[in-house]
Amino acid sequence: MPMIFDTHAHSTASAFDADRDALLGALPGRGVGLVLDCATDLDSSLASLALAERYPFLYTAAGIHPESLIEEDASTQTRFAGDWRAEMAAIRPLYDHPKVVAVGECGLDYHWPVPKDAQLALFEAEIRLALELDLPIIVHDREAHADTYALLRRYRPKGVVHCYSGSAEDVRWLTGQGLYIGFGGVTTFKNARKVLEAAAAVPEDKLLIETDAPYMAPVPFRGKRNDSSLLSHVADTLAALRGVSADRLLEQTEANGRALFGIPAAV
Repeated sequence: MPMIFDTHAHSTASAFDADRDALLGALPGRGVGLVLDCATDLDSSLASLALAERYPFLYTAAGIHPESLIEEDASTQTRFAGDWRAEMAAIRPLYDHPKVVAVGECGLDYHWPVPKDAQLALFEAEIRLALELDLPIIVHDREAHADTYALLRRYRPKGVVHCYSGSAEDVRWLTGQGLYIGFGGVTTFKNARKVLEAAAAVPEDKLLIETDAPYMAPVPFRGKRNDSSLLSHVADTLAALRGVSADRLLEQTEANGRALFGIPAAV
């Protein structure tokens, strides 16, 4: 039976505080085989890694999200007073852990009033770190296509453009230089025409599925808390779009995720 690989979740988010262990413990019985949990600062990197050490199916991406540059409760502020270079240095030892398989979530977010110069410097530094460590990056790109793409073209890192919102045309060069493309609950929304056009253009060996849990729940759960088990609705939507069975799509996206993040196939 094919299993879900949720390649982008935030299991340390406060939305899960009341029932995190019960929810995570139930995921394998609800069709979820693997979860990549994505951190946003040092504190969430440490918390995610603690979960990864307890749950065999959970892996960690450690890094600094651009919004952490201004979020008052992010450790970027509470521990480092905005000094992201010092925070990166504190995160650095975590990449030696075998359950930490990616750098991120990192990237650019021009939707919120985060200083652009700081975002660009942070994202470039995280790309350079990923190249140094030979790890993939988890790319956050919100209303920042031009600058995000310029850095991806310049450095050509391996990784995934998560929650993809670009065009089908851009899919072709992004995947052409080896990047994977991640899709989630937005594919099930009524206004998803552009996203579905892009999803249809992704080569089968570069397609990933993700929740961004607890955010972005798919229809018919839109507006509610998302979790990895709800990815079955995304898989059904993308399978129908691409003319394959849902089982086939789950098999392919699991294989793709394992290949990108260096997770051996289940015995």
